[in-house]
Amino acid sequence: MTDLQKHTGKSPEAFAAMLASKCAPGVIEKLVSKPFFSDNIVPDCFVNFFTPARYKIYFGGRGGAKSWSAAKALVRLAYENPLRILCTREFQSSITDSVHRLISDQIAEMGLADYFSITRTSITSTSGSQFIFKGLQHSIQEIKSTEGIDICWVEEAQAISETSWEILIPTIRKESSEIWVTFNPDEATDPTFVRFVENTPPQAVKKKVGWEDNPFFPAVLDAERKYMLEIDPEAYEHVWGGECRKISDAIIFRGKFEISSFPEPPEHIRKYYGLDYGFSVSPTAFVRCWIRDQVLYIDREAWGVRVELDDTPDFLDAVLEHKEYPIMADCARPETTSHLCRKGYKVASAPKWPGSVEDGLAVLKGFRKIVIHERCQHTAEDFRLYSYKVDKQTNEILPIIIKRHDDCIDAVRYALSSIIRVGFFDGCDMT
Repeated sequence: MTDLQKHTGKSPEAFAAMLASKCAPGVIEKLVSKPFFSDNIVPDCFVNFFTPARYKIYFGGRGGAKSWSAAKALVRLAYENPLRILCTREFQSSITDSVHRLISDQIAEMGLADYFSITRTSITSTSGSQFIFKGLQHSIQEIKSTEGIDICWVEEAQAISETSWEILIPTIRKESSEIWVTFNPDEATDPTFVRFVENTPPQAVKKKVGWEDNPFFPAVLDAERKYMLEIDPEAYEHVWGGECRKISDAIIFRGKFEISSFPEPPEHIRKYYGLDYGFSVSPTAFVRCWIRDQVLYIDREAWGVRVELDDTPDFLDAVLEHKEYPIMADCARPETTSHLCRKGYKVASAPKWPGSVEDGLAVLKGFRKIVIHERCQHTAEDFRLYSYKVDKQTNEILPIIIKRHDDCIDAVRYALSSIIRVGFFDGCDMT
C-alpha cells in the first residue's frame, strides 16, 4: 500500500480522477506542466542564495558569475513566491544602467516568459512578485520611503558610499528580509569591503568566488585572463584574483579621475573618437570622449581581443552614432585605416612625434578632472593601472612608462590628438 492510499484510501489513479473532477478544466495539466527548479540552477558556490540569511555577500574577481547567479536565483524565488525585490546600485541614471536586462534575460533563458510581465522599467510575476530598480545616489529618499522589501540586491557594491549604506540598511526592515551584496573588490579602504569583508556582520553568508568557480566560464574571457597573467601578474591578482588593488605612487593618473554615471552630452558639444588597433592578444580599443568646463568625460567604449578586420565596422558601430564623425586612429596600421575608409568611415591616422605619449599624458593630466562613465569598465581599469616603472632595488619611481594597460588611454590620446598637438592651454575650442 502506498502512502497516498494509506492517507486517502484511494489509489493514485483514483485520487487523480477525483482532483480532475473538482478542478476547472486545464488546471491539473497546468500544475503538472509548471516548471520546477532545484538549487543547482546556479553554480555550487552560490546555493546559499536559497538559504535564509540576513546578508549574502559574494565578492571576488572577474568571471565568477556573481551577477548572473544572483539574477537567476532571484528569478526562481520571484517565480515561486510573492516577493518585493529592490535591485539597486550607487549610480543609475536610467533603467539601462540597472540589472533589468540581466534579469529579463534570465527569465527568458529559464523558460519563464509566461510567468512574468516585463515592461521597460518594471518586472512582475504571476506569483505576485515585483522587481524595483533604483539608484542610491539619486533616489535614496525614494528608497527610504519604500516599504515591504523582502530582498535587496546591491550590485557593483564596491562603489557604494558609507552614507548610502547607513541609509539603505535600516530601510530593509521587513521581518526575514535579506540584503544581497555582490562586488569586485577595489580598495581595502572602500566602505563595502570594510563593512562586509573585514567586519562581517552577524547572520551573514560570505564567500569569495572567482573564475575557477564558474563552470560556464567562456573561452573569450579565459583568453583575456591568460593575457593579463602573462603581461602583468600583479594586476591579475586584482582583476581576476579578486584581491584589493594596491595604490602606488607610480600610478600615472592617481587622484586625477573618477568613475561615475552621467547623462549624454549636450547636442552642441563636440565628440572626439579615438581608435587603438590591436594585434594578436593585444586588444583593440575604441572610445568616445568630450570636454566641458575643462573636465574630460569618457562615456563610451568598445574593447575586444583578436577583432578581425571584417568585424571592425560592427565594432565601431557599437560606439559611433554616424559614419560621418571623424575618428583618429593608431598610425601603426595604415592598411586597416584604408580598409575602414573604403567602408565609409572617416578615419585618419593620429600624428606621432618624439615625446607624443608624454605630451598626451601631460594634456590629460592638465584637465581639471577626468570622469569615466561606469559602463566603460576597460577604460576605468586602464586608468587605475597605467603606471611608471619602479626600480625593484631602490623602490624609486622611474620616468619610464610601462607598456601595459594603455590601450584605452592610447585611444583617448588619439581622439584628442588635435588638442594635444597645439597644446591644451592654447585657447582651443572645446565645444
